[in-house]
Amino acid sequence: MLKRLLYLLKFYLVIIALFVVAKFVFMLACGEGLSVADYAAVAYHGMSLDLSTALYFLILPYLLVLVSLWVKVPRFAYLIYNGVVALVSSLAFVADTSLYPFWHFKLDASCLQYLETPTEAMASVTVWYLLGRLIIFLVVALLIFIAISLIHTRFQPLRHRLLATLGVLLLAGPIVIGIRGGLGESVTNIGQAYYSQNQFLNHAAVNPVFSFLSSLDKSDSGVIVYHYMSDTECRQLTDSLYYTDSHGADTLLTTRRPNIVLIVMEGCGQQFTQVGGHPDITPRLNGFMQQGVTFSQCYANSWRTDKGLVSILSGYPALPATSIMKSPEKSRKMPSLARSLQRAGYENTFYYGGDINFTNMRSYVLGTGYHHLCTKSDFSREEQSSCQWGVNDEMMFRRLLADIRAQQPDRPWMKTLLTLSSHEPWDVPTRVLDDEVYNAFHYLDHCLGRFIDALRQTPAWQNTLVVILPDHGYRYRDIDESTRLYNHVPLLWVGGAVRQPAVVSRLCNQSDLAATLLGQLAIAHEDFRFSRDVLSTSYRRPVAWHTSTDFLSLYDSTGWMAYNLDAATITAHQGSDPQRLLRLASALLQLASEDLGAK
Repeated sequence: MLKRLLYLLKFYLVIIALFVVAKFVFMLACGEGLSVADYAAVAYHGMSLDLSTALYFLILPYLLVLVSLWVKVPRFAYLIYNGVVALVSSLAFVADTSLYPFWHFKLDASCLQYLETPTEAMASVTVWYLLGRLIIFLVVALLIFIAISLIHTRFQPLRHRLLATLGVLLLAGPIVIGIRGGLGESVTNIGQAYYSQNQFLNHAAVNPVFSFLSSLDKSDSGVIVYHYMSDTECRQLTDSLYYTDSHGADTLLTTRRPNIVLIVMEGCGQQFTQVGGHPDITPRLNGFMQQGVTFSQCYANSWRTDKGLVSILSGYPALPATSIMKSPEKSRKMPSLARSLQRAGYENTFYYGGDINFTNMRSYVLGTGYHHLCTKSDFSREEQSSCQWGVNDEMMFRRLLADIRAQQPDRPWMKTLLTLSSHEPWDVPTRVLDDEVYNAFHYLDHCLGRFIDALRQTPAWQNTLVVILPDHGYRYRDIDESTRLYNHVPLLWVGGAVRQPAVVSRLCNQSDLAATLLGQLAIAHEDFRFSRDVLSTSYRRPVAWHTSTDFLSLYDSTGWMAYNLDAATITAHQGSDPQRLLRLASALLQLASEDLGAK
């Protein structure tokens, strides 16, 4: 009996030791300027999650020990389980450490979506990178397997089985309580590992296996309804924020039926423009801010392309753990800028140089009013490999310009281009700036500038509106979710159809583009519940908000705040009343999630 209990204790302690070692490796690989005290603090504050997660791994050994009291359990049963534990643990550790520099959050179930389109998932890295990670994964799995297998002892059935069985069964209670995290109302959760203002240290403390398991019920395929307050209070806080009509809006355009070019720039937030203190990265974009209509206080709704694109094209706010684009049964019920224009006689084309099936983009685009697609498959094999993600921006802009020149003038049209070169691994064909990230955005800016210059020389220019904005911002250097600049994005209207240069300084979201543009075209937008015409006189409470996997942010005339959903704390704010902003942000998240859940 004692041997069995010692085996379970050793197994449990070995798993915990593996978790701690994995934390240290994670910090060495992904962190900078860390002290010994940081390593100790991460190990200490992350221990509660490690203790709980290790108990999940202990369940099957516990059952095998229980069975072994009555019959002989063959050694290979333990070895098979040891192999499974080794493979699962190694995969979690290596994936977490490898993905964090790209994602800047802990491993969760959102990574599963990339298995549907592995080509796109691998576009950010090289073959050698993947091969290296595969070797590391196998080596780590082997070492874990050896470590666990060394503690195994052969067990024989006992004589006093009933008494021993009762003793082992009594362990079930502590195991269940340990997994739950105690007997209190609060159960084990990611937030209990958070302890620092440095988000990297908080993330390092979180167990990647627990992070993944806890996110399975929050995967992109489902809708989580957030409930923070009564429906009455939620309505009281949000009723005056949204409206579905336009009144007395200034006319920014020379025509009610301009042709429209909508350019969605991959990751190009204001941090890469003169607004972010970098006039040399995107000089053409900076120049366009002086030539057209600039919405100077526009903020992204989310941090990912599939979510940002839905915000732009459907005027719908992004939610932390739900991808509307990946849920056709939801996205087909969304309003759509393309569909509204289609009803007004527009012909719509969508351009993307990558795999259009990525994150279910094809289904969403075709289901929301686009007549034609121009994608990676429409180019030669050589052009398809011009960058890791597919066809580079220069070639896509060239195709877009050619199609505009060939467009028949018998009906108005909208052409939407989603760029991709300003994305990891930053493999663009020119090298102007030393920093590879800045250089990639400079390349995007160069391609955009050349396109606008060429379009200006065509007959189509005089009746064309070019709308320029990104899908989201980008975490880089000191810019992350806890900084206001991260979500601040450029929104520009240029082209011959723009009446005169202007600056619109009202706070707004990407999701407000649809109603604002349709308002200028005198097209009804009552089906866009969460998109506001920011030029309308009825827009009296300017507010913008943003969500990501672990953050909720809100901006209004009094200031802003960033709230960490996992740690349940306000991590940064400006203004005198961040709690009021948090309450409003919570109400908006509740309102939007309930609306989506009901679709």
